[in-house]
Amino acid sequence: MFAGYILIAALLPIFMTVVFVAGSEIAQVQGFHEVLEKKIPMKEIKLPQTSFIKASDGAVISEISKPVNRINLDSADIPLFLKELFVVSEDQHFYEHPGFDLPAIGRALAINMQSNDIKQGASTITQQLARNLYLNTEKSYNRKLSELLYAYEIERSYTKEEILELYINAIYFHNGVYGIEAASQFYFQKPTKELSKAELAFLASIPNNPSMYNPFKYFDRTKERQERLVDQLSEKQLISLGEAEEIKNEPILLNRREQIDLYPDYVTYVEEELSDLIAQQEGFNKKLASAAEQEKEKVEEKLRQRVENVIASGIIIETALDPAIQEKAKESVKNRLPYNDLEGAAVVIDHEKHQVVALVGGKHYQKYDFNRGYQAYRQPGSAIKPLLVYGPYLERTNASLQKKVNAGPYCKNGYCPKNYGGGVYGNVSLERAFIYSYNTPAVRLLDSIGVENGFKDLANFQFSKVTASDHMLSSALGGLSYGMTPLELTAAYTTFANNGYYQPARAIKKVTTMDGKVLYSWKDSQVEVWSKATTDKIRQLMKKTIQSGTAKKINLSNGYAGGKTGTTNDYKDYWFIGLTDQYTAGVWIGKDKPENMKSIQSAAPQQLIWKDMMTK
Repeated sequence: MFAGYILIAALLPIFMTVVFVAGSEIAQVQGFHEVLEKKIPMKEIKLPQTSFIKASDGAVISEISKPVNRINLDSADIPLFLKELFVVSEDQHFYEHPGFDLPAIGRALAINMQSNDIKQGASTITQQLARNLYLNTEKSYNRKLSELLYAYEIERSYTKEEILELYINAIYFHNGVYGIEAASQFYFQKPTKELSKAELAFLASIPNNPSMYNPFKYFDRTKERQERLVDQLSEKQLISLGEAEEIKNEPILLNRREQIDLYPDYVTYVEEELSDLIAQQEGFNKKLASAAEQEKEKVEEKLRQRVENVIASGIIIETALDPAIQEKAKESVKNRLPYNDLEGAAVVIDHEKHQVVALVGGKHYQKYDFNRGYQAYRQPGSAIKPLLVYGPYLERTNASLQKKVNAGPYCKNGYCPKNYGGGVYGNVSLERAFIYSYNTPAVRLLDSIGVENGFKDLANFQFSKVTASDHMLSSALGGLSYGMTPLELTAAYTTFANNGYYQPARAIKKVTTMDGKVLYSWKDSQVEVWSKATTDKIRQLMKKTIQSGTAKKINLSNGYAGGKTGTTNDYKDYWFIGLTDQYTAGVWIGKDKPENMKSIQSAAPQQLIWKDMMTK
């Protein structure tokens, strides 16, 4: 400890002399500044702050406090009264000193040497800011000297007003809250501009020792400090004695606010989509596509860090979420699936706007759990037929829906699919084959146009796990290597609502700074997959499926409704994907570890969930 006294005593005079030297010594000062700038490069200071996710109606649905809960205020929005409080209580010579208070340091050094311990720090507001930004709270003379150097560089780079603004935004107010605005909202559920002077003084009492002045644990202690701060203002004649008494006598009523964190199924996906959006617009996708396997991890880590930095900068993510539909979908998935271990997922897309308005990741989904809405790759069963079979076939043949196709037994190269229940139906119309989901006609149709032609059309939808190994006739019935997610499959069906044009469906409308500057937005373009004539026929087939086919449980009274069922081998997955005039919606149900679910087939909960979501 004694060596520390000697060091600080020796270094401080040298430091002060260099800083204040004038005249013939000016060149030395310049050299010293150059050394400091190299050792302590003073980049633009950007305090990390909270980001917000908003629903389509502008309501905040989630606050992302990574790494801290903070809302930065401009100096003009910080009350003068609050600035005076901090200057008077923390650093009365703030506007005169160059970042450190030499007389105060001397007094503190004398006291510390006398007590053989570090009792006083004599830190200015600028030093405290330096400690918050660059250093730690370790009590050592080395850290103290670093603090002085950083404070001096801050003073050279910023005005006093800017330093005070940064300080008031940076300081810790306990309970995970940083900066005055987040503190105001957390402790009083009001913005800073609406706080009374008594409330401002109460909050200003906390940062001096946040643990000691935690208002929820030590309210009386905090109130006593508040009154001392007010008395200090009065002593400095910044307020009158009468006003000081009024401020001290005003009751303080805390009103704790919890952070908003609603709709976890949807919000989790929004955060994932944000990463995809940044990757696309900042070139990470191209780098990943061309990177060697060992390089991909490095690119992915850089992307992860970039996303973290964007979120920490304080952004607003505007989404297409419709809270009413989200709540309806979530409630239906939960209520319609009372069976043990049975899970479900649902997606609703406004197909005119190409926006995801609702997404359910599971019956009892918790934030960051496995989200079945966009992470579960499952076999689509017959739900693939409109995309891989009927769309491509009708586009290439322009066939009438009354054209006959053989629904009898079929075998080719050892592949011998059967109709559900082993039924043999002979020649049937395309319409009948579709609405009753016969299997052998679907395989025959794909075979007739060529498997590659079917997959050429399917490639437009960019299913992430459809591979070259899937290019076989069994895929006509949904027999894929990995399958597709409910979001992917539902988005593909929007093509039938858009006259044959496909465009990816997005949850994010745009990402902006706090003041509204647009940072990111999707720049998707439409791709023509099929003609309007083809999609009109598919719409007609899907409508008949609901009216008299495999989806008779769905019967909406108003407007258009059409869709397609899907059941996989051994009844391990049940699907229904369908359209109304405004929405394309998809429902999947199954078990995370696939098992036979034939016992619930007649109940068709997937169809009932879809109907619940689409009923106004």
